[in-house]
Amino acid sequence: MARFPSKFTTNFDENKHAVVELTKGATTRVRNQTAGYITRTLALAQANSATESELEDQEEIAE
Repeated sequence: MARFPSKFTTNFDENKHAVVELTKGATTRVRNQTAGYITRTLALAQANSATESELEDQEEIAE
């Protein structure tokens, strides 16, 4: 993810194809586990950034 941040999204199927392109000889299970990890990580990061933005907006309104 750090080397190719633009290749990955929160879509599992797209991540599976990206993992296939970037790895050689990975089994189906390893590919799916890797794609799932990437998908979960990006989805959590996206949710956390949305939550932080909402908190900042609420603090600005309260002031």
